[in-house]
Amino acid sequence: MQRILIVLALAILLLPAPHPGKPESVQAGALLVRAQPLPLSSVDAALRHVGALDYLGGWALESANPGFGGISALLVAPPGDVLGLSDSGILMGFHVGPGEAARRPFIAPLPIRAQDRYRPWWAWDSESLAHDPVSDRYWVGFELQQAVCRYGPGFARVEACRTWPEIMAWPKTGSIESLARLPDGRFLVIGEMGMTADGKHDSLLFAGDPAEKDTPDPIHLRYTPPKGYRPTDAVAIDAHHLLVLNRRLTLEDLFTATIAIVELPDRLTPGTELKARTLARLAPPLLADNFEGIAVTREAGRTIIWVVSDDNHEFFQRTLLLKFGLPDGEL
Repeated sequence: MQRILIVLALAILLLPAPHPGKPESVQAGALLVRAQPLPLSSVDAALRHVGALDYLGGWALESANPGFGGISALLVAPPGDVLGLSDSGILMGFHVGPGEAARRPFIAPLPIRAQDRYRPWWAWDSESLAHDPVSDRYWVGFELQQAVCRYGPGFARVEACRTWPEIMAWPKTGSIESLARLPDGRFLVIGEMGMTADGKHDSLLFAGDPAEKDTPDPIHLRYTPPKGYRPTDAVAIDAHHLLVLNRRLTLEDLFTATIAIVELPDRLTPGTELKARTLARLAPPLLADNFEGIAVTREAGRTIIWVVSDDNHEFFQRTLLLKFGLPDGEL
Protein backbone atom coordinates (compact mmCIF):
# COMPACT_ATOMS: atom_id res chain seq x y z
CA MET A 1 0.00 0.00 0.00
CA GLN A 2 2.84 2.40 0.83
CA ARG A 3 4.40 1.88 -2.60
CA ILE A 4 1.04 2.52 -4.29
CA LEU A 5 0.68 5.79 -2.38
CA ILE A 6 4.19 6.86 -3.39
CA VAL A 7 3.46 6.17 -7.07
CA LEU A 8 0.23 8.14 -6.84
CA ALA A 9 2.04 11.03 -5.17
CA LEU A 10 4.75 11.02 -7.85
CA ALA A 11 2.17 10.92 -10.63
CA ILE A 12 0.41 13.93 -9.12
CA LEU A 13 3.71 15.82 -8.93
CA LEU A 14 4.12 15.40 -12.69
CA LEU A 15 0.84 17.20 -13.37
CA PRO A 16 0.89 20.88 -14.50
CA ALA A 17 -0.26 22.47 -11.25
CA PRO A 18 1.47 24.27 -8.39
CA HIS A 19 2.31 22.18 -5.36
CA PRO A 20 3.53 23.18 -1.89
CA GLY A 21 7.05 21.82 -2.43
CA LYS A 22 8.01 24.38 -5.08
CA PRO A 23 9.70 27.55 -3.78
CA GLU A 24 7.55 30.63 -4.36
CA SER A 25 10.45 33.06 -4.69
CA VAL A 26 14.23 32.91 -4.69
CA GLN A 27 16.69 35.72 -4.09
CA ALA A 28 19.88 35.80 -6.14
CA GLY A 29 22.94 35.00 -4.07
CA ALA A 30 25.63 32.52 -3.14
CA LEU A 31 24.85 28.81 -3.00
CA LEU A 32 26.41 26.12 -0.84
CA VAL A 33 25.93 22.59 -2.20
CA ARG A 34 27.00 19.41 -0.42
CA ALA A 35 27.93 16.60 -2.80
CA GLN A 36 27.98 13.12 -1.25
CA PRO A 37 29.76 10.56 -3.49
CA LEU A 38 27.72 7.43 -4.22
CA PRO A 39 28.42 3.95 -5.61
CA LEU A 40 26.49 3.03 -8.74
CA SER A 41 24.95 -0.05 -7.11
CA SER A 42 23.54 -0.55 -3.63
CA VAL A 43 24.58 -4.23 -3.67
CA ASP A 44 27.97 -4.01 -5.44
CA ALA A 45 30.04 -0.98 -4.44
CA ALA A 46 32.75 -1.94 -6.95
CA LEU A 47 30.47 -1.88 -10.00
CA ARG A 48 31.83 0.56 -12.59
CA HIS A 49 29.78 -0.25 -15.69
CA VAL A 50 26.13 -0.13 -16.73
CA GLY A 51 25.17 -1.23 -20.21
CA ALA A 52 27.63 0.33 -22.65
CA LEU A 53 28.69 3.12 -20.27
CA ASP A 54 31.51 3.44 -17.74
CA TYR A 55 30.50 4.87 -14.38
CA LEU A 56 32.86 7.73 -13.53
CA GLY A 57 31.13 9.07 -10.44
CA GLY A 58 27.87 10.07 -8.83
CA TRP A 59 26.73 12.41 -6.09
CA ALA A 60 23.68 13.07 -3.95
CA LEU A 61 23.34 16.87 -3.89
CA GLU A 62 21.88 18.81 -0.96
CA SER A 63 21.65 22.45 0.05
CA ALA A 64 20.08 24.39 2.90
CA ASN A 65 18.87 26.96 0.35
CA PRO A 66 15.11 26.35 -0.07
CA GLY A 67 15.35 27.17 -3.77
CA PHE A 68 17.74 24.33 -4.50
CA GLY A 69 16.40 21.21 -6.24
CA GLY A 70 13.75 20.46 -8.81
CA ILE A 71 16.44 20.39 -11.51
CA SER A 72 14.91 19.62 -14.90
CA ALA A 73 17.66 20.72 -17.30
CA LEU A 74 21.44 20.60 -17.21
CA LEU A 75 24.61 22.07 -18.71
CA VAL A 76 28.11 21.06 -17.62
CA ALA A 77 31.55 22.46 -18.44
CA PRO A 78 34.62 20.32 -17.72
CA PRO A 79 35.88 19.30 -15.30
CA GLY A 80 32.68 19.72 -13.28
CA ASP A 81 31.10 23.16 -13.43
CA VAL A 82 27.37 22.48 -13.34
CA LEU A 83 24.52 24.76 -14.39
CA GLY A 84 21.12 23.39 -13.41
CA LEU A 85 17.73 24.86 -14.22
CA SER A 86 14.73 24.00 -12.06
CA ASP A 87 11.12 23.65 -13.14
CA SER A 88 10.44 26.91 -11.29
CA GLY A 89 12.71 29.08 -13.45
CA ILE A 90 15.64 28.98 -11.02
CA LEU A 91 19.29 28.74 -12.11
CA MET A 92 21.83 26.97 -9.90
CA GLY A 93 25.58 27.01 -10.55
CA PHE A 94 28.03 24.87 -8.58
CA HIS A 95 31.05 22.57 -8.94
CA VAL A 96 31.46 18.84 -8.30
CA GLY A 97 34.46 16.54 -8.35
CA PRO A 98 38.17 17.43 -8.56
CA GLY A 99 39.59 20.56 -10.15
CA GLU A 100 38.92 24.23 -9.57
CA ALA A 101 35.58 25.89 -10.21
CA ALA A 102 35.50 28.49 -12.99
CA ARG A 103 32.86 30.57 -11.21
CA ARG A 104 31.44 31.10 -7.75
CA PRO A 105 28.45 28.94 -6.82
CA PHE A 106 25.19 30.86 -7.16
CA ILE A 107 21.42 30.64 -7.28
CA ALA A 108 19.20 33.11 -9.14
CA PRO A 109 15.82 33.31 -10.86
CA LEU A 110 15.63 33.61 -14.63
CA PRO A 111 15.15 37.19 -15.82
CA ILE A 112 11.57 38.04 -16.82
CA ARG A 113 10.27 40.45 -19.45
CA ALA A 114 8.17 43.34 -18.18
CA GLN A 115 5.09 42.03 -19.99
CA ASP A 116 5.38 38.67 -18.20
CA ARG A 117 5.47 39.92 -14.62
CA TYR A 118 1.77 39.25 -14.15
CA ARG A 119 2.30 35.49 -14.47
CA PRO A 120 2.23 33.48 -11.19
CA TRP A 121 5.47 31.99 -9.93
CA TRP A 122 4.40 28.42 -10.67
CA ALA A 123 3.77 29.23 -14.35
CA TRP A 124 7.52 29.31 -15.04
CA ASP A 125 7.71 25.58 -15.70
CA SER A 126 11.15 25.57 -17.34
CA GLU A 127 11.89 22.03 -18.47
CA SER A 128 14.67 22.19 -21.09
CA LEU A 129 17.83 24.14 -21.80
CA ALA A 130 20.23 24.58 -24.74
CA HIS A 131 23.38 26.67 -25.17
CA ASP A 132 25.48 28.08 -28.01
CA PRO A 133 29.07 28.31 -26.71
CA VAL A 134 30.09 30.67 -29.53
CA SER A 135 27.55 33.41 -28.80
CA ASP A 136 27.06 32.34 -25.15
CA ARG A 137 23.30 32.53 -25.64
CA TYR A 138 20.81 30.19 -23.97
CA TRP A 139 17.41 28.80 -24.91
CA VAL A 140 14.80 27.58 -22.42
CA GLY A 141 11.70 25.51 -23.17
CA PHE A 142 8.68 26.25 -20.97
CA GLU A 143 5.76 23.91 -20.45
CA LEU A 144 2.39 25.47 -19.51
CA GLN A 145 3.33 28.55 -21.55
CA GLN A 146 4.41 26.28 -24.44
CA ALA A 147 7.12 28.79 -25.35
CA VAL A 148 10.81 28.86 -26.18
CA CYS A 149 12.77 31.89 -24.92
CA ARG A 150 16.31 33.03 -25.77
CA TYR A 151 18.55 34.68 -23.18
CA GLY A 152 21.63 36.82 -23.68
CA PRO A 153 25.15 35.93 -22.51
CA GLY A 154 25.24 35.10 -18.84
CA PHE A 155 21.42 35.07 -18.75
CA ALA A 156 21.60 38.86 -18.48
CA ARG A 157 18.23 39.43 -20.17
CA VAL A 158 15.44 37.86 -22.20
CA GLU A 159 16.09 38.55 -25.88
CA ALA A 160 13.09 36.85 -27.50
CA CYS A 161 10.23 34.42 -26.83
CA ARG A 162 7.91 32.60 -29.19
CA THR A 163 5.06 30.13 -29.00
CA TRP A 164 4.30 27.74 -31.85
CA PRO A 165 0.93 26.21 -32.82
CA GLU A 166 2.72 22.87 -33.29
CA ILE A 167 3.75 22.94 -29.63
CA MET A 168 0.45 24.42 -28.44
CA ALA A 169 -1.21 21.25 -29.80
CA TRP A 170 0.73 19.14 -27.27
CA PRO A 171 -0.40 18.60 -23.66
CA LYS A 172 0.65 21.52 -21.46
CA THR A 173 2.61 19.11 -19.33
CA GLY A 174 4.77 16.63 -21.18
CA SER A 175 5.62 18.98 -24.03
CA ILE A 176 8.97 20.80 -24.27
CA GLU A 177 10.87 18.41 -21.99
CA SER A 178 13.61 18.07 -24.65
CA LEU A 179 15.28 20.95 -26.48
CA ALA A 180 18.52 20.20 -28.31
CA ARG A 181 20.65 22.56 -30.38
CA LEU A 182 22.42 20.83 -33.27
CA PRO A 183 25.96 21.91 -34.25
CA ASP A 184 24.71 23.58 -37.45
CA GLY A 185 22.32 25.85 -35.53
CA ARG A 186 19.11 23.89 -36.02
CA PHE A 187 16.99 22.97 -33.00
CA LEU A 188 15.12 19.77 -32.18
CA VAL A 189 12.18 19.67 -29.76
CA ILE A 190 10.75 16.28 -28.73
CA GLY A 191 7.29 16.14 -27.21
CA GLU A 192 7.13 14.01 -24.07
CA MET A 193 3.42 13.36 -24.52
CA GLY A 194 2.75 14.97 -27.89
CA MET A 195 2.10 11.90 -30.02
CA THR A 196 1.78 11.16 -33.72
CA ALA A 197 -1.01 9.08 -35.24
CA ASP A 198 1.21 5.97 -35.27
CA GLY A 199 2.11 6.26 -31.56
CA LYS A 200 5.54 7.90 -31.92
CA HIS A 201 6.58 11.07 -30.12
CA ASP A 202 5.99 14.14 -32.24
CA SER A 203 9.29 15.97 -32.76
CA LEU A 204 9.89 19.37 -34.35
CA LEU A 205 13.00 20.31 -36.31
CA PHE A 206 13.57 24.08 -36.56
CA ALA A 207 15.81 25.41 -39.32
CA GLY A 208 16.89 28.23 -36.99
CA ASP A 209 16.26 29.89 -33.65
CA PRO A 210 12.83 28.76 -32.31
CA ALA A 211 12.54 31.95 -30.24
CA GLU A 212 12.95 34.22 -33.26
CA LYS A 213 9.88 35.57 -35.07
CA ASP A 214 11.38 35.11 -38.56
CA THR A 215 12.20 31.40 -38.17
CA PRO A 216 10.16 29.31 -40.63
CA ASP A 217 7.68 26.64 -39.54
CA PRO A 218 9.33 23.45 -38.27
CA ILE A 219 9.05 20.05 -39.91
CA HIS A 220 7.62 17.08 -38.00
CA LEU A 221 9.80 14.07 -37.19
CA ARG A 222 8.93 10.99 -35.09
CA TYR A 223 10.89 9.78 -32.06
CA THR A 224 10.72 6.12 -30.96
CA PRO A 225 11.98 5.66 -27.37
CA PRO A 226 12.86 2.40 -25.64
CA LYS A 227 9.64 0.50 -25.01
CA GLY A 228 7.60 1.85 -22.10
CA TYR A 229 9.63 5.05 -21.71
CA ARG A 230 9.03 8.72 -22.47
CA PRO A 231 11.72 11.28 -23.39
CA THR A 232 12.66 13.88 -20.77
CA ASP A 233 15.73 15.55 -22.30
CA ALA A 234 18.06 15.44 -25.30
CA VAL A 235 21.48 16.76 -26.30
CA ALA A 236 23.53 16.48 -29.49
CA ILE A 237 26.95 14.83 -29.28
CA ASP A 238 27.80 15.89 -32.84
CA ALA A 239 26.08 16.38 -36.19
CA HIS A 240 25.12 12.71 -36.43
CA HIS A 241 24.43 11.56 -32.87
CA LEU A 242 21.74 12.61 -30.40
CA LEU A 243 21.52 11.45 -26.79
CA VAL A 244 18.02 11.14 -25.29
CA LEU A 245 17.18 10.62 -21.63
CA ASN A 246 13.98 8.64 -21.09
CA ARG A 247 11.84 8.07 -17.97
CA ARG A 248 9.34 5.52 -16.70
CA LEU A 249 7.31 5.30 -13.48
CA THR A 250 6.02 1.87 -12.41
CA LEU A 251 4.66 0.33 -9.24
CA GLU A 252 7.45 -2.25 -9.17
CA ASP A 253 10.53 -0.04 -9.58
CA LEU A 254 9.16 3.51 -9.16
CA PHE A 255 11.33 5.75 -11.37
CA THR A 256 13.70 4.15 -13.87
CA ALA A 257 15.56 5.76 -16.77
CA THR A 258 17.34 4.89 -19.98
CA ILE A 259 20.14 6.77 -21.68
CA ALA A 260 19.71 6.19 -25.41
CA ILE A 261 21.42 7.27 -28.61
CA VAL A 262 19.90 8.21 -31.95
CA GLU A 263 21.89 8.15 -35.18
CA LEU A 264 20.82 11.16 -37.22
CA PRO A 265 20.73 10.71 -41.00
CA ASP A 266 22.49 13.21 -43.25
CA ARG A 267 19.10 14.53 -44.38
CA LEU A 268 16.15 14.94 -42.03
CA THR A 269 12.87 15.09 -43.95
CA PRO A 270 9.24 15.27 -42.73
CA GLY A 271 8.25 12.03 -41.05
CA THR A 272 11.81 10.77 -40.47
CA GLU A 273 11.88 8.29 -37.59
CA LEU A 274 14.42 8.91 -34.84
CA LYS A 275 14.87 5.48 -33.30
CA ALA A 276 16.60 5.21 -29.93
CA ARG A 277 19.16 2.56 -29.07
CA THR A 278 19.60 2.03 -25.33
CA LEU A 279 23.09 2.58 -23.97
CA ALA A 280 22.25 2.08 -20.29
CA ARG A 281 19.26 1.51 -18.03
CA LEU A 282 19.18 2.97 -14.52
CA ALA A 283 16.96 0.86 -12.26
CA PRO A 284 17.28 -0.67 -8.76
CA PRO A 285 19.66 -1.80 -7.35
CA LEU A 286 21.45 0.86 -9.41
CA LEU A 287 20.99 4.55 -8.68
CA ALA A 288 17.52 5.51 -9.93
CA ASP A 289 15.24 8.50 -9.52
CA ASN A 290 13.32 11.01 -11.59
CA PHE A 291 16.08 11.73 -14.12
CA GLU A 292 15.15 14.74 -16.26
CA GLY A 293 18.36 16.44 -17.42
CA ILE A 294 21.24 15.30 -19.63
CA ALA A 295 24.45 17.05 -20.73
CA VAL A 296 27.58 16.17 -22.69
CA THR A 297 31.20 17.28 -22.22
CA ARG A 298 34.59 16.19 -23.57
CA GLU A 299 37.48 15.16 -21.33
CA ALA A 300 40.81 14.02 -22.78
CA GLY A 301 39.13 13.36 -26.12
CA ARG A 302 36.40 11.22 -24.55
CA THR A 303 32.64 11.84 -24.59
CA ILE A 304 31.28 12.32 -21.06
CA ILE A 305 27.56 12.01 -20.26
CA TRP A 306 25.96 13.65 -17.23
CA VAL A 307 22.41 13.08 -15.96
CA VAL A 308 20.54 14.78 -13.12
CA SER A 309 17.32 13.95 -11.29
CA ASP A 310 14.45 16.25 -10.33
CA ASP A 311 13.58 15.70 -6.66
CA ASN A 312 10.31 17.68 -6.95
CA HIS A 313 11.32 19.28 -3.62
CA GLU A 314 10.01 16.16 -1.86
CA PHE A 315 11.65 14.41 1.09
CA PHE A 316 11.33 10.93 -0.46
CA GLN A 317 13.28 11.88 -3.61
CA ARG A 318 16.88 12.94 -4.19
CA THR A 319 18.87 15.21 -6.48
CA LEU A 320 21.32 12.78 -8.07
CA LEU A 321 24.07 13.83 -10.47
CA LEU A 322 25.74 10.96 -12.34
CA LYS A 323 28.75 10.98 -14.67
CA PHE A 324 29.44 8.34 -17.34
CA GLY A 325 32.03 7.74 -20.03
CA LEU A 326 30.96 6.73 -23.53
CA PRO A 327 33.35 4.28 -25.22
CA ASP A 328 34.48 5.40 -28.68
CA GLY A 329 33.06 2.27 -30.29
CA GLU A 330 29.50 3.30 -29.40
CA LEU A 331 29.47 6.18 -31.92
